[in-house]
Amino acid sequence: MHQIDDDRADAWFHALSDRTRRDILRRVLVTEQSVSSLARNYSMSLTAVQKHVGVLERAGLLTRRRTGRETLTRGDASTVRSAAQLLTELEAVWRERIARIDDLLDAEAGPAPAPPSPPKD
Repeated sequence: MHQIDDDRADAWFHALSDRTRRDILRRVLVTEQSVSSLARNYSMSLTAVQKHVGVLERAGLLTRRRTGRETLTRGDASTVRSAAQLLTELEAVWRERIARIDDLLDAEAGPAPAPPSPPKD
């Protein structure tokens, strides 16, 4: 299994646990946007949106850059892929556990009964 720093994974999933942050990430993965243009999509203050962007940035899910008076944000697809890979690896662990449970249940039940013989004429 690929090892990912636990603190980094915690930051990803904390950032993604909020629907506004997930929506912001979707938007900035499509195209770079200013924080002020992002804020127009939500019924919250610019400061609140800036805080959401900060959480996503600290998690490495997006980057910010200044251009004059604007702060532009862009999603980091490689980090999103890393988070997806972690989820895929965790899914594989659970699928293996389920397969082992199925094997134990099959072994406990014994061999399947033979199908009934066709009727003799």
